[in-house]
Amino acid sequence: MTRFLIEGTYTHEGLRGLLKDGGSGRVEAVRKMAESVGGRLESFDFSFGDQDTHVICDLPDHKAAAAVALAIGAAGGATTRTLVLLRPEEVDEAAHRAVEYRAPGV
Repeated sequence: MTRFLIEGTYTHEGLRGLLKDGGSGRVEAVRKMAESVGGRLESFDFSFGDQDTHVICDLPDHKAAAAVALAIGAAGGATTRTLVLLRPEEVDEAAHRAVEYRAPGV
């Protein structure tokens, strides 16, 4: 499974829904969404600032993450930005992988 950070910003319509359903209602909806594509919700936090929510999900693959982003966008209650998260062990593996690269102009 791959971990994804999904940052969300509510639209006016989404904020009305949040007022109606409450924060716990949104967490349960996102939990069900993650499970529907074979994943699981790791954390869901609300915040002040440019983004209203920060959600971390374990999802099977990038296609599942794309399906989630499409479903959220099509529903119209929020806009999202999805980031792939790497565990420290994955960075360790990447750091030890041999890569051939030539810098521009060299």
